[in-house]
Amino acid sequence: MNIAEFLNTNTEKYPRKSAIGFKKKEKWTEINWTAFRRLVFKTANALRSAGVAAGDRVAIYSDNSAEWIVFDLATLSLGAVTVPIYSTNNLDQASYILNEAECKIILVGNQDQYDAAASILHSEQILKKIVAAKKSIWIKKEHSQYLEDFIKDAEETFDIVPVADDDLATLIYTSGTTGVPKGVMLTHDNFRKSVEAHFDFFKFKNFEDETSLAFLPLTHVFERSWSLLALSGGAKVYFLENTKLIASALTEIRPTMMCAVPRFYQKIFAGVNEMAANSSSVKKKIFNWALKIGTEAAELRRLNGPIPTTLQLKNTVADFLVFNKIKEKMGGRLWFMPCGGASITGDVTQFFEALGIHITVGYGLTETTATLTAFPFHHFVHGSAGIPFGDTQIKIGENQEILAKGSGIMKGYYKKPAETAEVFTDDGWFRTGDTGRLDEHGNLFITDRIKDLMKTSNGKYVTPQPIENQLSNNNFISQAMIVAEGRPYVTALIIPNFEALEPQLAKLNVKFTTWAEVVKLEKVKDFYREKIEELQQNIAGFEKVKKFVLMGAEFEINSGEITPTLKVKRNVVLKKYSDAVESMYNG
Repeated sequence: MNIAEFLNTNTEKYPRKSAIGFKKKEKWTEINWTAFRRLVFKTANALRSAGVAAGDRVAIYSDNSAEWIVFDLATLSLGAVTVPIYSTNNLDQASYILNEAECKIILVGNQDQYDAAASILHSEQILKKIVAAKKSIWIKKEHSQYLEDFIKDAEETFDIVPVADDDLATLIYTSGTTGVPKGVMLTHDNFRKSVEAHFDFFKFKNFEDETSLAFLPLTHVFERSWSLLALSGGAKVYFLENTKLIASALTEIRPTMMCAVPRFYQKIFAGVNEMAANSSSVKKKIFNWALKIGTEAAELRRLNGPIPTTLQLKNTVADFLVFNKIKEKMGGRLWFMPCGGASITGDVTQFFEALGIHITVGYGLTETTATLTAFPFHHFVHGSAGIPFGDTQIKIGENQEILAKGSGIMKGYYKKPAETAEVFTDDGWFRTGDTGRLDEHGNLFITDRIKDLMKTSNGKYVTPQPIENQLSNNNFISQAMIVAEGRPYVTALIIPNFEALEPQLAKLNVKFTTWAEVVKLEKVKDFYREKIEELQQNIAGFEKVKKFVLMGAEFEINSGEITPTLKVKRNVVLKKYSDAVESMYNG
């Protein structure tokens, strides 16, 4: 069945209920299911008129937007294949994907993306047409058209094209921390079974009353699969185009659900704890009391046990005095927040549970249509990645590698049979490339990426992710990258949280010049040295960061230092900052 069939189902159920929301002229606007389906079907007819047929590839090169999801669903409705391109990808990266996937048409979201696509169109024979999402983009008239004009004369009625379960729905090119991007082939059945598994696993009630905010890139499987799931269930989904406006969007939209990566939660956790630490002794006592009460109540909820009336009353007071102020900054209605893309520590998830917000930690890859395991509502284990999900089977193979089977596993890598064969065992298990273990209750614990495991020159094995997470849980550290492979001891490249550090400079008696200069000052280094020592009290001696370099700027997506999902490309960073790394061993 075509995954886009929910358009018909939900329009019949909720014709006048809002389906999606987006910002238009600085004001949030909503359209109902009837209007939403009409837009999708007009776009599908326009694509068909432009020569797109079932099985053809259509690209989307844009930030999140209403146009993004409309174009995606129109493509899927046709039985064609959506090929998302990260909005931050440069011309060469976009060209590689467009050519390998043989995309006929591309939707672009801004001027830079249009210019790149226009350059590709004029140099290659495959791409035939560029559709610009906004009229603010300047276009050449030849082979280019604004979306509004593209669909203007198209019919509003459309019969969604039936597809086989095994038919491709999308090619998602992995951003990859190493190597050439590979097109992950996901089918309609992959998505449909994933949606069914979520509703079976969580047993949501009145899901159509929920409001979700699409904040992570739709190009990534996590947000894409979650937004399709939310829409499938009749929830209203808002699409945030500018992620820098997340703070205001939360209070304006007041979502009830939203998925995010660990860094989002870490920043809130670290910021609140830093604020509490710097409060007066009275406020600090109130905060600590509230956190204690909230944690006690959360633990009983986790075990699905009754909460005594006295504790409920105390928790209500804790909400009033402390927790509601934190939750209001997140809109005040969030209760369910899927978390994926990287590991997250148990102290962060415990903190949010104490607030009354359930962070549903999950584990999966692009190749597995996102979720393989997830926290259930009860009896989950903090620090784990949850239990197997739907029909997923998990086992631990050689070298502690996590192996998986299930209906979410990809069809393979597009035009790459050798690479596809490499990631499957002879008996059909998918090799995740991650190491981990299962406890006696089936909870999965992620250790690290196999390729990230480091062996020091002293023969000790270091798993960098837990150390990096421990460091970046601090409010003054935005990101940390561990160095240890073939080295006598562990070092780190540390990116400060410049927003938190700036007001601290006066206390350190340091005058701001540029960040590149400030991070070289001994007083600033001493400040971080003290923080890092505090954070490493419970880390084994051989794993402790002995030396570090403070970086004067964030790692950049555009320069290839991190992926669009904020994973550090270690090889790129090591090469680019080799002098800084060597200074920690030779200095």
